[in-house]
Amino acid sequence: MTTPVIPTIRPVRPEDVPAVVAMVHELAEYERAPEQCHLSVDQLTSALFTTVPALFGHVAVDERDEPIGFALWFLNFSTWAGVHGIYLEDLYVRPAARGSGAGRLLLATLADICVRRGYRRLEWWMINWNPAAGFYASIGAEQMSEWVPYRLSGDALSRLAGQATNVGTRTGD
Repeated sequence: MTTPVIPTIRPVRPEDVPAVVAMVHELAEYERAPEQCHLSVDQLTSALFTTVPALFGHVAVDERDEPIGFALWFLNFSTWAGVHGIYLEDLYVRPAARGSGAGRLLLATLADICVRRGYRRLEWWMINWNPAAGFYASIGAEQMSEWVPYRLSGDALSRLAGQATNVGTRTGD
């Protein structure tokens, strides 16, 4: 009987980006929205490896140092707590690696970053039919049902942006 290999978690490296992009597309397929996913290797490379990145990532790798899962995240800020937190944009583990502990280790790594840096929250959204809800509950994550998500995109986003320009409130980037 072979002993299961425990994945290693480490920050994303430039050479990992193609595998992470492929997994993002796998995640979009899993979430039944592949036509909405347009992420490219160049886009993710630019986002992660710019001089002052706003996006961060970790990968779970197997014994050959091949990515089998990833977490992409960024900082948020709680005005009530007065400190940053981590917002987990995406967490994904390839089907063949599920049950290996990769998902738990990725989340544990982000929790460790929060604790070491004095952040108070690790937050994420999950599609309501995802079977990972049981896993998240098992690690003590609480479903936040009192907050309702809103999103501006497409034409509505452009219309609202046009109002800022029209009233002279445009600020520098």
